[in-house]
Amino acid sequence: MPLAVCATPIGNLEDVTLRVLAELAAADVVLCEDTRQTRVLLERHGIAARLLSYHEHNEAKRTAELLPRLEAGERIALVSDAGLPGVSDPGARLVGAALDAGVDVTVLPGPSAVETALVASGLVAVQYRFLGFLPRGAKKLSELWDELRGWPWPAVAFESPQRLPATLRSLADADAEREVAVCRELTKRFEEVARGTAAELAERFDAPPKGEITLVLGPAAAPGEGDGEERALAAVAELVAAGLPRRRAAQIVSDLVGVPRNRLYKLSL
Repeated sequence: MPLAVCATPIGNLEDVTLRVLAELAAADVVLCEDTRQTRVLLERHGIAARLLSYHEHNEAKRTAELLPRLEAGERIALVSDAGLPGVSDPGARLVGAALDAGVDVTVLPGPSAVETALVASGLVAVQYRFLGFLPRGAKKLSELWDELRGWPWPAVAFESPQRLPATLRSLADADAEREVAVCRELTKRFEEVARGTAAELAERFDAPPKGEITLVLGPAAAPGEGDGEERALAAVAELVAAGLPRRRAAQIVSDLVGVPRNRLYKLSL
């Protein structure tokens, strides 16, 4: 049997696929970061399964233990606390070892905090960059902002609520007008998507909020973008003068020239 890598909900427990539920029910053992959290999901859907911890502190040991069992044909499912294992969560080591040993690996897709936040931010583009968890420390953050200064597409990152205020202040110091979205508690009851410039959100989140945070950074301003932005604002003004609602006018011009819609809307007020 192949190793089954299963995506689990990032918040709402109803956001789990039928394939994942069937695999978890059929598995000989389910590997999970936190057995208590995975048990909540399984009990919600009436599944009784044997759980075994698999996290960053025992990943190497567990991989060595589990590889012979996979080779012997045992049915093993791998989950993380939320989302897809191996993406900023334990799992990549076991997947690599299984593939090297000739064991098939199948991935059962599902919820993604990265893509959910990207779409919810309104900053979606034809490509984006995933940064994982942001680095700690002012110097490393500053270096990252410098690196992203020439990146012309959105970027998505994870950040802890405790470090969010300092991170936003750091970004505002480096690029105050950069479009940002703070996505908090995605798919949960108190979901919030706060949009604005880095400076605006640094002021808004001057204290740590509650819940899990996914950050979306808008594209960096291209060299010479100022002139193009002025022409875009003029186009918005013409459309508004012709009777089009301001938000709709900003959206149309944004689609044509690539200047963020929210920025056009705010600057045109």
